[in-house]
This record gives sequence, C-alpha cells and structure tokens, in this order.
Amino acid sequence: MGSSSSIPRPNRACSCYLVQSRRAAIVLDLGSGAFANLRQLVDYHRLDAVVITHMHADHFLDLIPLRYALKYGSLRRHGKLDVYLPPSGEQMLRRLVSAFGSEDAGVDFLDEVFTLRAYDDRQPLEIEDVQLRFAKGVHFVEAYAIRAQVNRTSITYSADTAPNDGLVRLAKDTNLFLCESTLGANEREGEPRGHCSAREAAQMGTSSGAASLMLTHYGSGISPESLAEEARRHFKGECGVADDFLQVIVG
Repeated sequence: MGSSSSIPRPNRACSCYLVQSRRAAIVLDLGSGAFANLRQLVDYHRLDAVVITHMHADHFLDLIPLRYALKYGSLRRHGKLDVYLPPSGEQMLRRLVSAFGSEDAGVDFLDEVFTLRAYDDRQPLEIEDVQLRFAKGVHFVEAYAIRAQVNRTSITYSADTAPNDGLVRLAKDTNLFLCESTLGANEREGEPRGHCSAREAAQMGTSSGAASLMLTHYGSGISPESLAEEARRHFKGECGVADDFLQVIVG
C-alpha cells in the first residue's frame, strides 16, 4: 500500500504492507498517505491489527487518519483495533497526538478506538493464523524487522535497517524477503548507518536462503530498473521491485 521512502514518490505513499491470510488482515506500517491506498483494497474496520516497525513518520503517521475513520467513519467495527508498537513507541505516539487534544472531554484521543500494545522482539506474536517474529535492526531509532508466517509460508520485511546478521537469521529460508533499498543500487552511506542498497539487500537475501526478493522503500530519484539490475547480480532467485498496489501471492 506504500513503497516510498520518507519523501513519497509522486502519486505514491510511504511504507505500508497489507498481509492477508485465510483468517487475518494485518497491516505492517502505516506511513504518510498509505491509509487512502489501503481503503481501496480492504475495509479498515475489518483489520485484525496494525504493527509498526519504528517511530519515523513515514512508517506510522497515517495512524492519525485511521483513528478519525474508526471514530467518525460510516464503517463501524466491534471492539478496538489492536496496534502493536515497538517498546518505546507508545510514549512517542502519545506525545505527538497530545497536540490534537480530544473532541470529547475525558476521552483519550487514541484509547477510544485503539488498544495500544508493545511487542517483545524476543517473543512471537500470534494474530489469528499468522505468527509474527521480530529482529532488532540497525537504524537511527529503535526499529524491528518482522517475519510473518503461516505454517511453512513466510514473508520477512526488513523495515528500515542497515545490513545486519539478525535480519539474515530472521529471513532464513523465507519465501519472500521484502527489503528496503533506500540507498539505490549501490550508494554508499556514512556512519552511523541506517539503510541498505539494492546490492546489500540482495546479498542478505542470498545469505538467508530466501526464495525470492522484493526491493522497496525507494525515492523518486531511483529507477526500479536500476534496483532490479543490481540486485540480480547478487541474488539468483526471483527478484522484483515493489510499487503501490502490487499484489503478490506467497506460497
């Protein structure tokens, strides 16, 4: 639902991925502009959970319009929506929304429609028939990669991170490795690091034994063709580049 980096490409949204199984509809990240895209594919009141990888605006900011939709929209849900945040995420989110206040006295802006939970990267998280596992990334804030698995079928999403062994272990033998390529085909990054190039994503995909690789989180100055061309030099499986509304059947 969103494949751009922090500066969205024209007519594209920031990070957001809808994972659907037979029993669950789970949103991984909900960045700027993504909620409008999400509404074209799924009824927001039927979501089972939203899971945020880290507290950068291009990965969580559309929790705000989702909140308004759940409170005022014509679609009503039974019960609150579970929103899973990194351990330090709730404090940051509450500081942000404190600027808005609440329309109703005594009613919390977030708690009225959301149940906020902090996930533990050491423990799997079960949502319907989907198991989520986490690995801490290398980024400028606390950030976590996510592996979503149903039986033996899995998708591993890097979130924002520099290359690291924890992500490679999390993605071991995954069906689809969805990895950021903020740095383009092979741009260098100074210290401290926080992102990957297409080459580094492909190298991690190869090391993990992933069956297929999809590159994402790229800006308007980067062509998908250049990402794919570089990645295919280092990854021998099926390789593609994400775009908004691209749908992939895994397993």
